[in-house]
Amino acid sequence: MRAAAALATERVAPPGGAARNRVSTLRSQAPLMLRLTHPKGPEPWTAHDPSAARVCLTAGAAGPIGGDQLTLTVDVGAGSTLVLREVSASLLLPGPHGEQSALSTSVRVGAGATLVWLPEPVIAARGCDHRTDVSVELGPGARLVLREELLLGRHAEQPGAVTQQLHVRVEGRPLLNQHLAVGPGATGWDSAAVTGGRRALGSLVVVDPGWADRPPQPVLLGDTAAVLPLAGPAALVSAVAADALALRGCLDAGLALLTTPAEDRRPPDAS
Repeated sequence: MRAAAALATERVAPPGGAARNRVSTLRSQAPLMLRLTHPKGPEPWTAHDPSAARVCLTAGAAGPIGGDQLTLTVDVGAGSTLVLREVSASLLLPGPHGEQSALSTSVRVGAGATLVWLPEPVIAARGCDHRTDVSVELGPGARLVLREELLLGRHAEQPGAVTQQLHVRVEGRPLLNQHLAVGPGATGWDSAAVTGGRRALGSLVVVDPGWADRPPQPVLLGDTAAVLPLAGPAALVSAVAADALALRGCLDAGLALLTTPAEDRRPPDAS
């Protein structure tokens, strides 16, 4: 299957009216179906912008399945705010001919814009072979929250092969280049240096220009998760856990810490 979806937002100020966010592009092809939605759970950084645009990505078909080639383009216009979520977890499945599936996502966040991207977990079913490439370009003063969660197989199932690549650039400068390969064919993926035998792993990238003069400090979030400052107005939460619930708890703790005003931050108990 070949499919592409595109999403764009803009900030508009009608004559005599208050400025608001508007979804200017919403184009879908199954299985990448984009739908306007309402708030779904807590949202960082939206209290200051009640008109934030909210879109959910929902599956219009099973998969990705081996051989599928999917493309998603997101453009958050200057000054606008977008909350992008998913309806449910994604299940990566093998195809009938042993081909690799792929999802390529290109994101541009304009000057002064905000993107809160909180997808649901990706589950690597046995026999799958999948590649995910995410490229994010942030303009001056842009803010970003980006969560990634990967579950290694369904219950009591060995995972398939998954490769994830994440590139984040701020005003044209590299901020983060992260590569992960797990499953058959990936050397040492279940060693102590990668997953340590745990079945859930994830990360959370937060970019906030407000940290230029007061960056976040490194913090342990228990035994298998930590907040790691990046060389820029940004931080990375990295975590592994026994299951999806524990993983989400680690990432939520990091998100709460990083999106709370600096003067109110209290490091969590790492005992």
